[in-house]
Amino acid sequence: MDTLKLWFAVLLMSAGVYGFYYFDEQHAVVRALGIMAIAGISIFIAVQTGFGRSILGFVSGANSEVRRVVWPTRAETVQTTLVVLFLVLLVGIFLWLLDMLLLSAVQFLTGQGS
Repeated sequence: MDTLKLWFAVLLMSAGVYGFYYFDEQHAVVRALGIMAIAGISIFIAVQTGFGRSILGFVSGANSEVRRVVWPTRAETVQTTLVVLFLVLLVGIFLWLLDMLLLSAVQFLTGQGS
């Protein structure tokens, strides 16, 4: 029975996507609300299966893990961003100088670009 419910949810969502494009002369807000309603119904049907309940449990667990994360402060984020930008600039300058050195060496060895 779970497989039948999942297939019905997939078919319902497919019909919603088809309807979204089939009724393209309708206002975009109406079509968006329609597909959101169909998506909600499809998700409700899919959650009634064992597979759907396991996915819902996974999402719930992931949400609780996100709440436990210690996020950096604004000052830490700004400092880290500035360090990354400085290092990118430094590596860029280094690679530019290395490119100029290698170009000069190749021109000297091949006798071109005089």
